Amino acid sequence: MDIDQIGRWLLNGKTIIGAEITSPGFFLQLGLILIGAGLAFVVWTAIRSRYRTSSMAMGWPNAARRLVRILIDSAPIAIFAVLMLLTRFVMLSMTWPSHSYLLPVAAKLAFAWLIIRLATSVIRNALAVRVISIAAWCVAALSILGQLQPTMEALDSVAIVIGGLRLTPLLIIKATVLLAAALWASNFVSHFLENSVARSTDLTPSMQVLLIKLIRVVLMVVTVALVLGAVGIDLSALAFFSGAVGVGIGLGLQKIVANFISGIILLVDKSVKPGDLVTVGDSFGRINAMKTRYISVAAGDGREFLIPNEDMVTQKVVNWTYTDKNTLVKVKFSTNYDADPRVVCRLAVDVATKTPRVTDMKPPGCLLTEFGDYGMQFALTFWISDPDAGMDNVRSDVMLALWEAFKREGIRVPYPVRDIRIRGGALPVEPITDAPG
Repeated sequence: MDIDQIGRWLLNGKTIIGAEITSPGFFLQLGLILIGAGLAFVVWTAIRSRYRTSSMAMGWPNAARRLVRILIDSAPIAIFAVLMLLTRFVMLSMTWPSHSYLLPVAAKLAFAWLIIRLATSVIRNALAVRVISIAAWCVAALSILGQLQPTMEALDSVAIVIGGLRLTPLLIIKATVLLAAALWASNFVSHFLENSVARSTDLTPSMQVLLIKLIRVVLMVVTVALVLGAVGIDLSALAFFSGAVGVGIGLGLQKIVANFISGIILLVDKSVKPGDLVTVGDSFGRINAMKTRYISVAAGDGREFLIPNEDMVTQKVVNWTYTDKNTLVKVKFSTNYDADPRVVCRLAVDVATKTPRVTDMKPPGCLLTEFGDYGMQFALTFWISDPDAGMDNVRSDVMLALWEAFKREGIRVPYPVRDIRIRGGALPVEPITDAPG
């Protein structure tokens, strides 16, 4: 069908529609359709005012409640369709068949919309439900009116040839619909497989994330390939597009590809994994999730650092729990020179040993590190086995207990003392007199 044939088809349709509108039976049927719509709305309003639809299906499963709600909301459509069929039956019994041909069409369109709304009740996305419902109803309407095949031929007649690929509006519509449905099914299968992998206790967290990513990529590639083959697109004809994608990756998408490849490398070499305590630059926290483009590091104060995977590969990363979770914590403090350093070290070790969360697998240690200007400098070290619970809080507990022990033993913490000397004679001080009242 070329452009001239499309023009003749449109002109013929205009002529037929004009003849139908000018016939006396058209306005009679249009009035009956409007009256039926009004009666359906009135009946539905009366039913809703008499029965509390919000309390219906209470205690039922979510899917059943959703289906009941859709049935209640679609009740006017069903009532309208029944009224149209009854009116059609009455008009046929009165030998007016020529004045009732629009009524079954209206009833079929109403029933088609009702069936589509029930079929899309399993979809939770409101926008997707609206788009799918309108598109499916348009196809059903064209089929009911007998214009589906001519419309498909008209959409397939306009084409753009790129390389060896012939693009038509019909091909694009088919590919879009099939791809959306296939991706939805692929997403459902992916979630099922991901849950199965996540529940597996034989796999490490890194291997679970790696398998989940591979499942997503493989399902997406297979889905796209199947859809393109189903609509009749030869994959070899996409060489032009693959070359364009390659150029785009080389020019502007290298960072995205680098982050994706870096994420796979991190999962394979297991240098970091979910739950590890890491320091990357000034960012410190526990790895919460490993995504395709970035790694989420929870700081513990409500913040989450989204660190690109490439930075985790190219920059210096401190993994506090790479081999095991035992972490060394250091507390620096000082005392005056009146204290016995051996007593101070013994007291500090005893305080750290009695502090909760300090492990006894590796005993604490205290060293005299320096004779400073204002006192002796010490370094107390101890080990904890749960760094993900925080290190600053256990360091604070040890310092508070150390302060109480120093007060109990009479050990003083030094602080700088400055003497100010004024050279020369004393400054004259003028007498202060009361101001006159």
